[in-house]
Amino acid sequence: MTSIAIVTSSVRPNRVGLDVANWVKSVANQRGDAAYEVVDIADFNLPLWDGAPGAEAPNEEGRAFTAKMAEFDGYVFVVAEYNHSITGAFKNALDYLQPELHNKAAGFVSYGSAMGARAVEHLRNILSEAQVAHVRNAALLSLFTDFENFSVVKPSEPAAASVPPMLDQLIVWTKAMEAVRAGQFAPVGAAV
Repeated sequence: MTSIAIVTSSVRPNRVGLDVANWVKSVANQRGDAAYEVVDIADFNLPLWDGAPGAEAPNEEGRAFTAKMAEFDGYVFVVAEYNHSITGAFKNALDYLQPELHNKAAGFVSYGSAMGARAVEHLRNILSEAQVAHVRNAALLSLFTDFENFSVVKPSEPAAASVPPMLDQLIVWTKAMEAVRAGQFAPVGAAV
């Protein structure tokens, strides 16, 4: 069965990202089209990346994280917006990954004062460099309308309704990228 990681992006003690990830998993589990699992980057306690670009992780924590991320066919990134971008901890975690992400698909659920939209746009650039096919549809949560007291996840009807279309696209692209990884498609310009 297709496996999808729902990946957090913050390690702050009072973060809401893990709650958002668990909510997304509860929505996704109702579908039956993939096996969904929450991967919390805080569980890996990743040191600041200090290896060569594309090299194997230079520490045990990083090797555990890259091995975990390699298990999945696709990803839903739960993106917290800090300072109009992704978090430093998340960028550091992404720096540990390269081949683990190649030719896989990703979708986004973001949150922030501007619904995390700016962070997702930055993340799209990073994932393009990592050869990830990211889907257009995203679920965007506002700290003002989709959280109670800015800390309890209470998605509005429109926010909740935006998750299934994102997952629909993600599953299609994940299956397409599985075929790419299996070598079922010839490169552009190759003799067929």
